[in-house]
Amino acid sequence: MLKSKGLLIDITRCVGCGACAQACAEANNLPQEEAKELSATHYTVVKSFNNDQTYVRRMCMHCEQPTCVSACLVGAFRKTETGAVLYDESKCIGCRYCMQACPFEVPRYEWTSLTPRVQKCKMCYERVAAGGKTACADACPADATTFGDRDELIKEARRRINENPGQYIDYIYGLKEVGGTSVLFISNVPFEQLGFPMNVPTGPIPELSWRVLSQIPKYSVAAGVMLFGINWITARRKEVARFEAEEKKRAGNGKDNSR
Repeated sequence: MLKSKGLLIDITRCVGCGACAQACAEANNLPQEEAKELSATHYTVVKSFNNDQTYVRRMCMHCEQPTCVSACLVGAFRKTETGAVLYDESKCIGCRYCMQACPFEVPRYEWTSLTPRVQKCKMCYERVAAGGKTACADACPADATTFGDRDELIKEARRRINENPGQYIDYIYGLKEVGGTSVLFISNVPFEQLGFPMNVPTGPIPELSWRVLSQIPKYSVAAGVMLFGINWITARRKEVARFEAEEKKRAGNGKDNSR
């Protein structure tokens, strides 16, 4: 049985070369131009902090219990045996609940397409299922991105931290966030200073789907879950509304500039 895979990203080793983003673009037939923000055509980006002294990758976290999966009404998202969270455009109805639900604000929408889809990192599902590595891990010249079994990556992250107590913050980001993610980070800089959301729950976010709602008449405890979910997703909708307005504005500006 294939063990769930993942990525360990060591921020102390990243040199900001962008080889991971270039390899991702090539593997997914995406534009090769450099980008600083995730988009429908950029599944991973490298952002700089501390006057270009620290570099951080931004990509889908591939949650162990993905909120995008539970929030999707039509089953367009699924967690796979490799650890990757995949999207099936043939099932998508364009509701964008996945964008509203994602605690890491990752999924992007093809605003300028006549047949828009939701886009994000696929963690090179086909390559991994065939026994290979992700393109980004293969391309990294500084060993800042390590691919492997998630359990082994956690052990490796802990080993590095324990053996170099002055080099790393004693924290593995993604170990517990929203119930755990397949993408893990270790760093020498506090994660809150690098733009990582620190207010996400340490357990799985309650499922915001009809499967949960259907249980409310049977189990009174589900009412508490629903209220928590409503409060959380209401706040997220405000954030997403702001983000979508910015995305539409950027898309419009790009279209005007192409004339």
